[in-house]
Amino acid sequence: MDILRAKTIDLKNFGKPLSSRQTSNSSLNEAEALAENHNPASFPRRLVFELTNACNLRCKACARNTVSFKPTYFDPEWMKFFDPALPYVEEVTLMGWGEPTVHPHFTDFLSWAAKNDLRKYFCTNGLKLDHLFKNIFDNNCEIIAVSLDGAKAETNNQIRRGSDFNKITRTLKTITAEKTRLNISWPWINFVFTAMKSNLNEFPQMIDLAADLNLNEVKLVYFTAFDDTMLDESLYNETSWVSDVFNQAMEKSEKSGVSLKLPHLQKEDPAGDSPHKKCYTAWRDFFLGSDGFVRPCMSTSKKFFHINDASDFITAWQSQQFVEHRKSVNSFSTTPECENCYQSSFANWNKKESFIQTDFEFAPEWS
Repeated sequence: MDILRAKTIDLKNFGKPLSSRQTSNSSLNEAEALAENHNPASFPRRLVFELTNACNLRCKACARNTVSFKPTYFDPEWMKFFDPALPYVEEVTLMGWGEPTVHPHFTDFLSWAAKNDLRKYFCTNGLKLDHLFKNIFDNNCEIIAVSLDGAKAETNNQIRRGSDFNKITRTLKTITAEKTRLNISWPWINFVFTAMKSNLNEFPQMIDLAADLNLNEVKLVYFTAFDDTMLDESLYNETSWVSDVFNQAMEKSEKSGVSLKLPHLQKEDPAGDSPHKKCYTAWRDFFLGSDGFVRPCMSTSKKFFHINDASDFITAWQSQQFVEHRKSVNSFSTTPECENCYQSSFANWNKKESFIQTDFEFAPEWS
């Protein structure tokens, strides 16, 4: 079974077929991104909405522990702004610094996306999936990523403080049973596992758990240390150990049929000595934070402008801020916010700075 290492430009084309306009736009967008056309004629392929920076967990490894978060919530009125792009966009992704399902209008976002024929993808800690069971199927939710940091309740619940491993896995079992009953392939569900010293050896068992629950994939992301209190959890310079665990996981993946997504091993990342892999998010994605600021992606503190200050979507998409960012992001000399990227697909895992971010600003200030 092929192991996916980094999805730097592609989106997971899963679910209903794209319309002719979506297909044409996505093809043009990818060509313009690869050519690094700074003022693309295409619309983005994906809208990424950070519904909130609030969360119902207190995860041990979360960078949120290093700063003060003033809770902000995505204003549903902002969705009207995107009307001109909706016939062309493929997907809406609901994720960011908080737990999207705690937004009081979360199900309205699913309904809005379904009404506009957008692929729906959200990343969740899983605690509220039981309450969303009907909405998931009513709105044809295509992709769900569930964060779980252990194959056993004790491990996961100790790292993801406030989580409930047993409840989450029971709910997932119910969802996949309903898929079987309805004879449908969606939602496509994966586990996202944040690997650190205290849970790394348990990772191969995540494949067994996913197989037992009839999930589609297990994805591993490296833990990034944002303050000194968690430095001892970093897997920086632990390549031999990591490689051994990856090999065990690959064997289980081959036997079970559960797909596997792994980052590159340290010293084997094709980014070489570059600050990060080639980044295409400024072409592929339009990211709007829960504070209303448009940013290049969720993993940078750089802010372009507030959505209320933009006259319309096309003007925003072709704004000078976007153009200048597209010019600089892969030049590796004029984009300080991106030089130490830790985003799972674009980070250069040969670099210490991808694993350890104790000296850098990792996220926006929520004023």
